[in-house]
Amino acid sequence: MPKPPAESGKPSAEPQTAPGATPPVAPLVARAAAELVGTAALVAVVVGSGIQATELTQDVGLQLLANSIATVFGLGVLIALLGPVSGAHFNPAVSLAEWWTTRRGGVGVSAREAAVYVPAQIIGAIAGAVLADAMFGEPLVKWSTHDRSAGNLLLGEIVATAGLILLIFGLARTDRLRFAPVAVASYIGAAYWFTSSTSFANPAVTIGRAFTDTFAGIAPASVPGFIAAQLAGAVVGLALVALIFMRDRTAEAQPAT
Repeated sequence: MPKPPAESGKPSAEPQTAPGATPPVAPLVARAAAELVGTAALVAVVVGSGIQATELTQDVGLQLLANSIATVFGLGVLIALLGPVSGAHFNPAVSLAEWWTTRRGGVGVSAREAAVYVPAQIIGAIAGAVLADAMFGEPLVKWSTHDRSAGNLLLGEIVATAGLILLIFGLARTDRLRFAPVAVASYIGAAYWFTSSTSFANPAVTIGRAFTDTFAGIAPASVPGFIAAQLAGAVVGLALVALIFMRDRTAEAQPAT
């Protein structure tokens, strides 16, 4: 993540978007590589730990516990490592939300940068799933048969993604992005358990997980519904950010004394 601003005891007048907050100084090719590698590593953690868990125990609760713990630690490390390079989005919903706030006067990725980030994230997610399968001797590509099309699961994805966007952009609005590695990873770990969908909350990860017929997989037919729910959740999350972290325009207009 970028270096946080000095503490002033109150939020800055100009909001920061997230996770990047300030325009990254690395070349776009380096940022795209960071997004590709980071998303690949994230999916490898999710899929690989799921395979490992199913090989170690038949208890579904313990399988989910192992999967969620590995994801929490893996995601936290990846955000801390790659945040200063690309903002550590690893998620098209986050990149598109940041682009939207940039259009409305915020700081973040441009349309051109988002157009590079999103394909890099999707390619990385697919590569991460294939890598995890290779490490555990599974078929490199085998479409998942794990149906996740139920309406309650789609609602879970809306909730999970809205909460993620609210968290990330709320941290940015209050100049607390230094807590992002711990806060975002902790939220995803919690959402594994409190949402019915186990919190994919990420279109790229959803696509990648369709390529593996293992514990973390999702049937290709379920992917469009999940992505639609995630994008809807991102819209809800941005609306909540605008409402909860609303700035006092009157106070901002008053001259300093």
